[in-house]
Amino acid sequence: MTPEALTTLHQHLLTALQTAPAETRRLFHGRGRCWPGLEQLTVDWLQGVVLVSLFKEPEAEQLVALKQLLQTIALSPAWQASGAHTLVLQHRYMLQSDTEWLVGEAIDECTLTEGGLRYRVDLGRKQNNGLFLDMRYGRDWVKANAGGKRVLNLFAYTCGFSVAAIEGGAQHVVNLDMSRAALSRGRDNHRLNGHDMSKVTFLGHELFKSWGKVKSTGPYDLVIIDPPSFQKGSFLLTKDYQRVVRRLPELLSENGTVLACMNDPALGSDFLIDGVTRDAPSLRFVQRLENPPEFADTDAECSLKALVFKQGV
Repeated sequence: MTPEALTTLHQHLLTALQTAPAETRRLFHGRGRCWPGLEQLTVDWLQGVVLVSLFKEPEAEQLVALKQLLQTIALSPAWQASGAHTLVLQHRYMLQSDTEWLVGEAIDECTLTEGGLRYRVDLGRKQNNGLFLDMRYGRDWVKANAGGKRVLNLFAYTCGFSVAAIEGGAQHVVNLDMSRAALSRGRDNHRLNGHDMSKVTFLGHELFKSWGKVKSTGPYDLVIIDPPSFQKGSFLLTKDYQRVVRRLPELLSENGTVLACMNDPALGSDFLIDGVTRDAPSLRFVQRLENPPEFADTDAECSLKALVFKQGV
């Protein structure tokens, strides 16, 4: 983070705060490598909370300069006009993702709005707050395409896709994730939106030990796969994604659809397309969803990949 880079960040944030979004959004995406010197920094607008995340430890003097810049922004007219009240600096490179509250009191939880839907997120306690903002268009797509369908949401996490599916008129959604705490937050998210909980099932299981359970509640008209790149002891993307792909045809209805997602910058969309072609040949690639414009990347293949496949076409 050179002085020139910090000047760029300062100008960018002042402009963004002058027209602060009504809903939660990313304000600055350095990890897209469009801003030299700021590749390890992101800034999110959490509707009054400004969350700055560092993904690599800076030099001591750089960290001091960054904090001074952020404090200056918090005193600016743009900050006041935006309605911001809390400034958080998260050190994602640390084992516990230590958090500093630079402005305002510490907040454990808050409720965000995206696409008119509400999501409860954590602040200052976990590496991820519970809502991945780059998947906004993916949730929009699910909402638009889930009407009347039975949906399977694998690696459901806090059930953002499920919330979007039920809001879009899904007949039923089955959420599977090995983290029962994440699924509990998923229940909270459905309740926040006034959803009929009889239409939602939560399975707190490890996928590869639960195929029988998953298959017994099918077949599904839409299967969503959004796994972590790595989950110790349970999932390694380069090895285990294909284990899921091979089982897809037996989970899908005759004309079922798959939304397959991947956010590993080291693997391009061909990894999924070639893998599905090889291991689930009854599925045909249909389209790659666009990413939100605020997540611009110098190489689209390094950014989020959300690919749609359809069976029986």
